[in-house]
Amino acid sequence: MLYRSSVRALAGVSIAALGFTLAPALSAQTVSPSDDTPDAVEDDGDPETVDLHDRRVDYQGRIVVTASGLREFDLLAGTSVVEGEELQRNLDGQLGEVLASQPGVSASGFAPGASRPILRGFSGERVKVLIDGIGAIDASNTSDDHAVSIDPLTAESIEVLRGPAVLLYGSQAIGGAVNVIDKRIPRRLPADGNIHVDLLAGADTVADLREFGGSVDAPLGGGFIVHADGSWRETDDLEVPGYTVAPVLRADLLADAAEEDEEGNFEEADELREAANQRGVLPNSATETWSANAGIAFFEGDSNMGVSFGVYDTMYGVPGRPGAGHHHGEEEGGEEEAGEEEGDERVSIGLRQYRADFRGDIALGTGVFQRLKLRAGYSDYTHTEFEGPEVGTVFDVSGIEARAELVQNPLGALRGSLGFQYYVRDFKAIGEEAFIAPNQTNQFALFALQEYGDGPIQLEGSARYENTSVESAALGLDRQFDTFSGAIGIAYDGPQAFRTGINLSRVARAPAAEELFANGPHIATQAFEVGDPDLTTEKAWGAEAYARGRLGDAEFSVAAYRNWFDDYIYLAETGEEEDDLPVYAFFQQGATYTGIEGQLIYTFVDTENLRLGTDLRGEYVRAELDDGSDVPRIPPLGLSGALTAGMGQFDVRGEVEWFDDQTKVAAFETPTDDFTFVNASLAWRPFEGNEAIRLLLKVDNIFDVTGRRATSFTKDFVPLGGRNFSASLRASF
Repeated sequence: MLYRSSVRALAGVSIAALGFTLAPALSAQTVSPSDDTPDAVEDDGDPETVDLHDRRVDYQGRIVVTASGLREFDLLAGTSVVEGEELQRNLDGQLGEVLASQPGVSASGFAPGASRPILRGFSGERVKVLIDGIGAIDASNTSDDHAVSIDPLTAESIEVLRGPAVLLYGSQAIGGAVNVIDKRIPRRLPADGNIHVDLLAGADTVADLREFGGSVDAPLGGGFIVHADGSWRETDDLEVPGYTVAPVLRADLLADAAEEDEEGNFEEADELREAANQRGVLPNSATETWSANAGIAFFEGDSNMGVSFGVYDTMYGVPGRPGAGHHHGEEEGGEEEAGEEEGDERVSIGLRQYRADFRGDIALGTGVFQRLKLRAGYSDYTHTEFEGPEVGTVFDVSGIEARAELVQNPLGALRGSLGFQYYVRDFKAIGEEAFIAPNQTNQFALFALQEYGDGPIQLEGSARYENTSVESAALGLDRQFDTFSGAIGIAYDGPQAFRTGINLSRVARAPAAEELFANGPHIATQAFEVGDPDLTTEKAWGAEAYARGRLGDAEFSVAAYRNWFDDYIYLAETGEEEDDLPVYAFFQQGATYTGIEGQLIYTFVDTENLRLGTDLRGEYVRAELDDGSDVPRIPPLGLSGALTAGMGQFDVRGEVEWFDDQTKVAAFETPTDDFTFVNASLAWRPFEGNEAIRLLLKVDNIFDVTGRRATSFTKDFVPLGGRNFSASLRASF
């Protein structure tokens, strides 16, 4: 009842807002882009300058697709944009793996079918994943085994946003936000009035990948345009170098096998030795994913609105911890059944999301407010964990997220926007191992962003108030939280798009339902997870100093930051066991994050026939709890360097990625060794001066080195892939 009444209330507010603004706005004269956004691509009426994808030019001269509202964050938020050849080169079925080479970004790496972005060491509830400026509305933030319900195959670009300004999109963005730009709701009418088609196909050897995606945009006349896209991706079990399990776990398995031999349990001993000696392939890691979206938009003058509907479906295996099923089998059915259960009850996950979206961008003229930006999404999400062929646990999530933002007309040197955001989520888990009680989250927020200054010195501030209700009727618990967050920054603009500045922030986050109410075995993560219903609001002070821009032939960005947390919420292993599973519990205490990240792109030869350059990247983060121990699952120091060459229709890239060992680990967490990957790629554009068709050939991990992500729950038995030859073809016409 509460959910239905919330939906009705939201619908009433949206209809009222539309009724008030739509009629005068759609008949208003076109408002030209304001002079305070020099990086915007202006629409001067010339068909050659009208951009179908609402793009702008950044300080590096690249074309950047930007979501509604995010472009204002030029001061408080640093932005990395992955698009074009770079997006094609790093394309993967999981969003975390696509972005893992960006400065300050890692991936959860739970399995080939589930890997979420980690920003500055923050993951889960502290990283907001967006689709065109609004949340994914799935369950990927609740547990690392849950895949993000976004298919990168149909993305135009992906933005990585860091810094306190992104808190305007939710208190979950303490670490930053990832914004995926696609065209499910068309963004602009094509200049030439023709149908536009994008295609992408790819294959690789490390997992026998086969993938294909495509989209079409077709104008209907009268200001209407329709869009449709779809994708399909399938992989087999991942090929890995050497042994699947890490050395410490392998030694434990062999020791257990020796004990079983001494006790005369020869079959169990053989199973343990087989698990310890598994090599070359990661069992139960295959994936199959498909998606489909359709949308329509209407444009009139400088206003537009549109809707879309889509489906995302994936099935992926969850690699099991070797030896874990052995003990579970003894408890359930006796020693003689242990081997049978180990082999037959592989865990896999089937995930499907139905999603509907709305976007409106209404020109309001020359009054106080320039535009009204509306965005809403509805999701019906089901995540099913299978134990062999049998259904184990089903997670059902339905939710709505909506936001309205009023963008001010400039008043002298003052610019800004203000708005509200609403979010509701119903969560149910069904099955014997439903480790979270049914619950509902309701959240309402007010936010504002103001910027002052036309000269080299600029000031910017942002603020957010959030009211959050987390209720579980089954447990008889209802927690209410009021949180306030704010940030202020000062920046200096120098010559050649050079910018440097300092940001200060105070942020707060209400605990999530999973952190409060978890209590039971979770078969996919192979852990017994325990929440704490008495958790309080998580709060943090933050400071960041940065510099970015262009100096001569060099493009660079560097940021150093520190966050001081009060009542930091984290999930850690306790050393205890329940139902033959390790117990992981949510705790709360102070914590400190300190880090630095940066990138330098330098072109040292630039002639008519040859362009040579280098691309250097690095990141480091140190995270400690107030009791002197280490925060779990923090990425180590990472450095990479690439040499690039452009010769007419060819681009060549050779790179080395080095990740240090991670020995600063939490109790009961195993360290990881350092590793180095060497990669190379060749891009060919068969038509000179035309980016519409591009063939990319690539080989990753040339020397077939074993690597493990320190950020992964499954790092001891889920290594990264081995040597991989891949090819992809992108075409646009």
